[in-house]
Amino acid sequence: MTPNAASAPSRRNFLASTAVVTAALAGGMPLLAACGSGQESRKEGTTSGKAARKILPAFTASNVVTPDIPAKNGSAAGFTRPIDTATLKTSVPKALGSGGKLTVMSPLWGTPPANDNAYYTAMNKGIGVRITWQNQDGNVYDEKLGAVLASSDIPDVVVVPGWNLTGRIPGAVTAKFADLGPYLSGDKVKDYPNLAAVPSDAWQRAIFGGKLRAVPMPASYVTNIAPFYRKDLFAQKGYQLPTSADEFLSWAKEATDAKNKVWACDDLKWTAFNMFGVLSGSDKALAWNLDGGKLVYRAETDAYLEALEWTRKLYAAGVVHPDAKAVKGDASNRFTAGQVLVFNGDLSYWYGSTAEQRTQKTDFEMAAFDIFGADGGDPTLWAVQPANIFTFVSKKATPTKVKDFLALADYCAAPYGTKERMLADYGVEGTDYTVKDGLPTKTTQGTNEVNGAYNYPGYPAPFLAHPDLPEIAKLQVEWQQRMGAFTKKSSFYGLTVTEPTRWTNLSDDFEQLEDDIVRGRKKIADMQSAVTAWRGKGGDGLRAWYQKLLDDNGSAG
Repeated sequence: MTPNAASAPSRRNFLASTAVVTAALAGGMPLLAACGSGQESRKEGTTSGKAARKILPAFTASNVVTPDIPAKNGSAAGFTRPIDTATLKTSVPKALGSGGKLTVMSPLWGTPPANDNAYYTAMNKGIGVRITWQNQDGNVYDEKLGAVLASSDIPDVVVVPGWNLTGRIPGAVTAKFADLGPYLSGDKVKDYPNLAAVPSDAWQRAIFGGKLRAVPMPASYVTNIAPFYRKDLFAQKGYQLPTSADEFLSWAKEATDAKNKVWACDDLKWTAFNMFGVLSGSDKALAWNLDGGKLVYRAETDAYLEALEWTRKLYAAGVVHPDAKAVKGDASNRFTAGQVLVFNGDLSYWYGSTAEQRTQKTDFEMAAFDIFGADGGDPTLWAVQPANIFTFVSKKATPTKVKDFLALADYCAAPYGTKERMLADYGVEGTDYTVKDGLPTKTTQGTNEVNGAYNYPGYPAPFLAHPDLPEIAKLQVEWQQRMGAFTKKSSFYGLTVTEPTRWTNLSDDFEQLEDDIVRGRKKIADMQSAVTAWRGKGGDGLRAWYQKLLDDNGSAG
């Protein structure tokens, strides 16, 4: 069971599917959070404050299972005990579904299993709904999503990753998907206890067009990008962990041995942003923050330029693996091979890489060092969004189908330590997995068929649990809690904001320019010029638009 934290994928290709949705909106369907003419509403998709409280489900914490490490400072909860299948709790005493049918479209990375496999069959029985999965290749999901939303033939249920909510797709979401408020707002959610335990911050993200239109997949708001280091190799060499930006550069020069194919680090741009206190770039709205009475964009800050300059120094000193400079290969593979001693990546690598190396019986040991402030003091970290994957139900769905969808979502949101969570994560015992000494192990059939599909329609409050490596779950949660103590929420934290289409692509070139600067192909002055041009092309207009949103709606954080 791995964390449900969202990684930080590139934004460069996220607009590919928007053109095909244009036809669906030609009839005057409103865009989310649009602005300008009288037909457009600034409040769509940015509802907060009193208006949001009328929409949001009433939160009721789950008491079915007590975690070994309670959540704190925005962290996930942690579970470190072996699984005892004989004492698993029950969170869904009886199937809530009507026995009807639902079609669900969802991304899938891998080969889709047959819909009549043992895992799907058991899940459907527990839910009380017969689900037909329309699994789509996750690598090109945006293209399929755009085509489906532009058509009149929409599945009953559609999963939409947050990174696909660009261009005109949010307008299609508002036009094509149902309002779940009549079923979930306030105390109505108590009919679905597992959904009632989903944190309110995550539900806030599910407000689109002023309505509660989705079930969110909740996640920790602490940065999911951790700076990992080879703890085993540090011990062998007697290295001490650096505690400032200057110390890291000095250590990196000492540790790099290019002749023996060892470099201090891989690309550390994401960690640099955290070290220097740069506003989050994981979501467009999070890149803005009210500072000293003025709304500031991340690329306008001194911290942003300082982070790029420090990363450029790493490359210039030759301490970064050459494949990172060439943008080829896999950083985590270079890390496990011992070619780099430090790399940054999603927190889930801590478990994934450790588990992989354990099977190979190596002496590999990795850890994540605490993010320090560039000057050696405490860091200033910025919260990421508390949900970034959403599941919607078609506006054409009957009330029975909507309730069947909520039955599906509630079952899938069962907490760790329950029979429902065990089934969702591992499948059918004896068919999809076996248990020995509290360790569930998937069979070949389970590996092929238990593919995470049922995680999307619903998920519990963030948790971390690795029965085979409980110590990693403990380390992950504790790292989150320490970093969470230094985490702030920027002005648009927790809000789903879709910018006006005329400014949708305004910031698209910044990421490539960042990469060119740190690799020495461009200069810091080029970024300063780009920011000046950005202001003139619409950045200042976008700032005024965001300011109006903040004035009208307030902050959700």
